[in-house]
Amino acid sequence: MNSQITYREAIRLSLREALQNDARVFLMGEDVGRYGGAYACSKGLLDEFGPDRVRDTPLSESVIVGAGIGAALGGMRPIVEVMTVNFSLLALDQVVNNAATLRHMSGGQFSIPLVVRMATGGGRQLAAQHSHSLECWYAHIPGIKVLTPATVNDARWMLPAALKDPDPVFIFEHAMLYPMEGDLDQLQGPADISKAALRREGSDITLITYGGSLFKTLEAADILSKDGIRAEVIDLRILRPLDTETIIESVSRTHRAVIIDEGWRTGSFAAEISAQIMEKAFDQLDYPVARVCSEEVPMPYAKHLEDAALPQPERIVKASREMF
Repeated sequence: MNSQITYREAIRLSLREALQNDARVFLMGEDVGRYGGAYACSKGLLDEFGPDRVRDTPLSESVIVGAGIGAALGGMRPIVEVMTVNFSLLALDQVVNNAATLRHMSGGQFSIPLVVRMATGGGRQLAAQHSHSLECWYAHIPGIKVLTPATVNDARWMLPAALKDPDPVFIFEHAMLYPMEGDLDQLQGPADISKAALRREGSDITLITYGGSLFKTLEAADILSKDGIRAEVIDLRILRPLDTETIIESVSRTHRAVIIDEGWRTGSFAAEISAQIMEKAFDQLDYPVARVCSEEVPMPYAKHLEDAALPQPERIVKASREMF
């Protein structure tokens, strides 16, 4: 059974179900309670579940994530919301030195069933401290999973899968997606958080992306189709562990690849995917791998400059056409 809802409504449904079904689950973060969440994802949950289950916290990302780690060690199933990816950097010590390592350092005696959600990405004119895509930095860390839901269905069903995981899971929600409407499969159940998704079939070129860039990439594929170029679109969905098999299988059929990544080009996740393709499918390529990334500047505030800094369908189309 399918229905049309927004991305934020899908997240709210998922949070509500988690709180209803498991007394160990609680939500905490900045403004998640009385305000209803910075992006209205937890609106109404405080009234329904009370302040023990939906906890407003001080503005201290290190403390929030650290408390989540402690609660997970104590047998709870915390969902931590960090308002903005830029400020999650204040919690990197907790992530790298505790959440990602305690299973290893305890010889497998401890697990950290922690879920951390955060908004990421540009496009909202919030300037350089609230607009970057830093998922790549987290995908660099062994010991955690990194999810990037782009569709309403993934926004709804990735969280239940993450809550079943015994290790830390980080979910990056692109802020431009919250008002987006899409099809929800109400009966699907927890998503497979190990596989990429083929969002459009094609035979001439593979466009690889994730998160907020997915719909720009699908728009670019529509434009390319008018030139007779049939583009295949892969939504990575998970950055760690990366589903390299799906990428290589597609590129081995299309023989061309463009990677679209809202991170900066230098040291980007696009660079990692490019390296994987070069290592595992070099002989299959008819043209060098191309990358479409954000310009290497702090994100501008002005709308026309922000648009120019971010990957756009026109840039994806241009990089693709150059391969023919």
